[in-house]
Amino acid sequence: MSFTVAAFYRFASLPDCAELRPELAAFCAAQEIRGTILLAPEGINGTVAGSADAIASLMAHFRDGEAFSGRLAGIDVKLSSAAEMPFRRMKVKLKREIVTLGVAGLDPAARTGTYVEPSDWNALITSDDVLVIDTRNRFEVAMGSFAGAVDPETRKFSQFPDYVRRSLDPARHKRVAMFCTGGIRCEKASAFLLAEGFDEVYHLKGGILRYLEEMPAEESLFRGGCFVFDERVALGHGLSELGEAAHSEESASLR
Repeated sequence: MSFTVAAFYRFASLPDCAELRPELAAFCAAQEIRGTILLAPEGINGTVAGSADAIASLMAHFRDGEAFSGRLAGIDVKLSSAAEMPFRRMKVKLKREIVTLGVAGLDPAARTGTYVEPSDWNALITSDDVLVIDTRNRFEVAMGSFAGAVDPETRKFSQFPDYVRRSLDPARHKRVAMFCTGGIRCEKASAFLLAEGFDEVYHLKGGILRYLEEMPAEESLFRGGCFVFDERVALGHGLSELGEAAHSEESASLR
């Protein structure tokens, strides 16, 4: 049996996230789904695995279920597969942010950078006047990244604002393009850059995962593997598994 893995997020108003948690945990348990889902007032973020039917039911629950009242109708989902169950258990957690940047007042649901489709990404990042930044941590960057991208050398995403304020200048860096694993970090990173006065801010729609899924290997500018937050460890083109190894619970908190 193979398993369907779903990585998803959605910035949406969920002030009732504490009430949603037990219902969502029970739904996943009934469907024998495992993984981690984060709930916060600003939205939802998670990676889970289960049978194809179970994952389809969960996505339908997000989009059409009474509990979410249509607030997750536009949820972003990337699907891949795993030969073995990549998670040990199911966790639904409450958080202040679904991806922790630590900057108050940002609302990616209202204002974020310009999305770039994977098919248009190569042309953008090979332009001479574009600064390309990998918003992930240095462990992930070391495993694989786009050729020529800047590594901010952060250990965690909350260090990204310090990097921007220390190293970037809106007057010099007129056009900035960013990317991350699945797109969620760039939603906040681009919202932050806009708030800091940068005018042209772009980010890869669907992140590296969608790029690897859609871009032919012979046209790809991505080098190495894309670290993922489960026991598959890294994915390559076509979202194929590059290796199997267990990693600690701590590594999952870097997402």
